[in-house]
Amino acid sequence: MSNTTSSEPIDPDPSAPPPAASIERRRAFRLVAGIASLLALWAVWQVLTSFVAYTDDAYVTTNFVAVVPQVTGVIVSINVANDRQVRRGELLAVIDKVPFQLVVDQRKAALQEAAANHKLVSDDLAAAQNRLTTATAVLQQAGDDQKQVTLTAANVISANQQATMELAAAREAVDKASQSVARQEAIVAQAEAALALAEWQLGQTEIRAPVDGTVNNLSVSVGDTASAGKALVGIVDAEGWRIVANYKENYVRKLEPGKAAWVWLDTHPWRPYRARIEGVSRGISRGPDQDGILPYVAPTTDWIRLRRRFPVTLKLVEPPSDLTLYMGSDASTLIFP
Repeated sequence: MSNTTSSEPIDPDPSAPPPAASIERRRAFRLVAGIASLLALWAVWQVLTSFVAYTDDAYVTTNFVAVVPQVTGVIVSINVANDRQVRRGELLAVIDKVPFQLVVDQRKAALQEAAANHKLVSDDLAAAQNRLTTATAVLQQAGDDQKQVTLTAANVISANQQATMELAAAREAVDKASQSVARQEAIVAQAEAALALAEWQLGQTEIRAPVDGTVNNLSVSVGDTASAGKALVGIVDAEGWRIVANYKENYVRKLEPGKAAWVWLDTHPWRPYRARIEGVSRGISRGPDQDGILPYVAPTTDWIRLRRRFPVTLKLVEPPSDLTLYMGSDASTLIFP
């Protein structure tokens, strides 16, 4: 037998592990590629957000007007229904007028009595003034008579004394009558004010809509008691519609009133609406336990702390006439700073 040597190359075993150097290179490549991708995404995000400000933390709102009665009484009629549109000045409900009409009648009678008493004391004052005028004339005449030689000295002195005493009495009567008139004028003024208040309260038994809007969550009925100072009917204002979008604090410096924006409403999805910035809030509350004057936007969601956000108010530009807005519904906004 003879030994033969084959010159064919030997294929590596495919099941054999790759060299360690090759594995390290692949790992390094993947790490570098991942870091580069993150940096690229960060750069794209920074460029994009410098031209576009987007948030889905937005909602639709308007003024919610609480109609508060000014007087307390039993409701005798309800003239509106829930979710019905009303116009400014439209009658919403009526409180029983009888007790208030009785008070008006009483105040009118009191005013008439005060006016009659005022006339009496005014007549007394006029009589006292006439008496004073007469006494003044008599004293003047006594002074003239004193110059006449035909009268005796005793008669002249007696006439002067009587005229002087009458003048003093007339002046005292005028002072007392003037004080009585002043007191009665104050009584008349009080009676007029009381009557005006009673008439105003009578007028408040008719509760009317202060704005155009839609009655919301009506829960009163005939026979209920309306309490002064307690809200009776709520109206969603038809004129104050706006979008409030909460933007991160790094956006707000670029947002100014008048800039254009786009709004998407969750009640009308996939349809953008043109809008403009009405205002950017200059302050927010740092905690939910404030007095409510400053808006509070929670900085956390699902245990993740977010950047502080500031409310930006938007208003739709020429919204379609058939567009129905709903207070509290969600929205998304896009602004090009």
